[in-house]
Amino acid sequence: MATSDIQIAERALQHHFADMEQQQETSTFGMWMFLLTEIMFFGGLFTAYLVYRSSYYQAFVEGSQKMNIWLGATNTAVLICSSLTMALAVRAAQTGKSKTFTAVLLLITIVFGLGFLGIKAVEYHEHWTHHEFPGPNFHFETDDPAHPATDAVHTEIYFSLYWAMTGLHALHMIIGVGLVTWLILKVLASTYSPAYYSPVEIVGLYWHFVDLVWIYLFPLLYLISKKHG
Repeated sequence: MATSDIQIAERALQHHFADMEQQQETSTFGMWMFLLTEIMFFGGLFTAYLVYRSSYYQAFVEGSQKMNIWLGATNTAVLICSSLTMALAVRAAQTGKSKTFTAVLLLITIVFGLGFLGIKAVEYHEHWTHHEFPGPNFHFETDDPAHPATDAVHTEIYFSLYWAMTGLHALHMIIGVGLVTWLILKVLASTYSPAYYSPVEIVGLYWHFVDLVWIYLFPLLYLISKKHG
């Protein structure tokens, strides 16, 4: 290990840790504990979704038919690609690749993240213009004239959960973009080395978690059975 790498690690070592290994293990453990609280947070929403979907399945089918499956699938692919570039960035920091290379991988990750948010904004605009937002102006009509619209109140529950779950996910994505931007600045300032790269790894864990949440949201909200009972 180069002397400069050791010096970077020594500067990064906080006084209340015995060594860098202990500091990195503690930081990683702390992030996993935070992600556990996030799992419980989203878990409450998923539970509410499953309860209401079980009670008003047909209404949820009708609501799901208003989703743009191609935009949703595109966003899924975008986030999978972003997880790949994030993983490569963590590996680059771990193995001591050039800071420019690491920063470029992180920048590509941001581009994917912003692309996801842009596509989601297009979807939101479509729902808004069609009055598919919960509230006094909510309006819903089925696309299939052979099947009358289900109870609008129950369909509104679907859209309430849709906006809440995807909105909170988008907020987490915005935070993730901010964190990765901060990482880029730190990487360009030569803050990290193979002896100290835990912030990159920790932000990577957060990014992967946000991507994983979407992997569950996509089938739950977009791929409900199209069969009518």
